[in-house]
Amino acid sequence: MFIKICGITNADDALLATALGADGLGFIMAPSSRQIAPPRVEEIVRRLPSGVLTVGVFKDEAPSRVIEIVNRCGLKAAQLSGRENMEDTRLIRESVPAVIKAFPGGSPALSVADRYGADIVMVDSDTPGSGRVFDWSLAEGAPGGIRLLMAGGLTPENVATAIAKVRPWGVDVATGVEMSPGRKDPARLRAFINAAREADPERGEATDSESDEDSPYNWQEEGLR
Repeated sequence: MFIKICGITNADDALLATALGADGLGFIMAPSSRQIAPPRVEEIVRRLPSGVLTVGVFKDEAPSRVIEIVNRCGLKAAQLSGRENMEDTRLIRESVPAVIKAFPGGSPALSVADRYGADIVMVDSDTPGSGRVFDWSLAEGAPGGIRLLMAGGLTPENVATAIAKVRPWGVDVATGVEMSPGRKDPARLRAFINAAREADPERGEATDSESDEDSPYNWQEEGLR
């Protein structure tokens, strides 16, 4: 189970999340109470283990700006959480290591998400960052054969149920592991990661020596560009 911790605003939380076993970290570049400036992101990224998927989160930003920030900060992926169309998503994908394209649960566009050229498709609530749970059955509109990343109101208390219902490739959390916007709660962070791993023991027990085509760590080497 791939686990992404989003809304990272400081190095302490980033290092703690990776130490506890998070696979990915999200840095919000769009206007938000968790927004972080690119120079600060660059500083944090330099301190992280190479295997962590570092993600810049954007919303309706110009493709040229997304590409510039991702590459300048040394990020491994861009997350597009706005109304970006197929053309812009594909354009960005040509110039960054990987792309996550987010869709609100129930969006008509979700049914054709596989045409956007993204490496990962995220299903979120219609108000990302609100911490509100959406009807998880709405994720069923996503095409098959994709890496489905589930977000939207997940917590240590409900993530196992969400995984059992949707069977996503991964889960994403921000609000559900915070003590305040942009500040992670160590106990909730640990509880979330443990609950997600235990909900998918087959993936949770995978070792580094195993061949796992779903692993995000070697995307470039695996030719997924």
